[in-house]
Amino acid sequence: MDKERLLDVLKSKIEEADAIVVGGASGMSAASGFRFYYQDDDVFRQLAGSLREKYGFRNMFDGFYNQRMTKGEHWTLQLRTIKYVYECETGETYTDLAELLEGKNYYIVTTNQDAQFYRVFPEDRITRLQGDWRYFQCKECCHDTIYYNKDMVMELNDKMVNDCLPKEYIPRCPVCGGEMDVWVRSREFLQGCFYKKELQRYMSFLQANSQRKTLFLELGVGMMTPMFIKEPFMNMVYQWPHATYVPINPQHAIIPKEIAGKSLAVNEDIAFALKSLLGKPTDGLKREEQSTIFNPSRIY
Repeated sequence: MDKERLLDVLKSKIEEADAIVVGGASGMSAASGFRFYYQDDDVFRQLAGSLREKYGFRNMFDGFYNQRMTKGEHWTLQLRTIKYVYECETGETYTDLAELLEGKNYYIVTTNQDAQFYRVFPEDRITRLQGDWRYFQCKECCHDTIYYNKDMVMELNDKMVNDCLPKEYIPRCPVCGGEMDVWVRSREFLQGCFYKKELQRYMSFLQANSQRKTLFLELGVGMMTPMFIKEPFMNMVYQWPHATYVPINPQHAIIPKEIAGKSLAVNEDIAFALKSLLGKPTDGLKREEQSTIFNPSRIY
């Protein structure tokens, strides 16, 4: 089946679905042009500053895990990234998805930490499985609270000296006095009441729709962390009597043989697919070979 026919079938499935569960990963943001996590682009170079040449990393993902940087330099990368998360534009893949889902019974589960979904969707329809750059937590998890960080982030971005945050400005926990951390997936990631409440909301939506005609629409989920979205989606489609699984992904639209009859693989750029589903022109979009841009082991 060619891509045009595939998208026609998908459009019908969206219209017919009683419920739609969207699984969104970083492929959604990459399709909107946010590639500095994995690519040596202008945004990455601006955020990394002199640290790029000093330590030799060529994308923000490698920068976050560079062990040679000082604590102040590491905070610099994080704080500049968070500031960018607050100030960047809203990706078209997100606005297009919102238009596509308007009036539908849907829920979104995401591994993204860049808060793009929150630009266009109600907060009570989203569960974030790997946290959110816009919040801090105690690194030692001494108490069960996360803190919205916009004001602090903007202030601290003005405190950096030579691409390093001075020690006296490193965020401190208001309870134990220890160092704070960004509320994103790590060994110290706080999965407390806030996290559990969001997870339960997602579980409730699933339970309410398990016997209905439910479409699991997977957008930009790859093989780096398949246990959060991809594998649960596959398992639910296998078990649920009226469920359908549709991954849209230029590289990892994988269909297990066990659910082949209940699935539709769309090997297409997400930006192209969403605009095509909406009947919008795609002339201004440029398809890029993902394999030439990203390290395949880290895609999405």
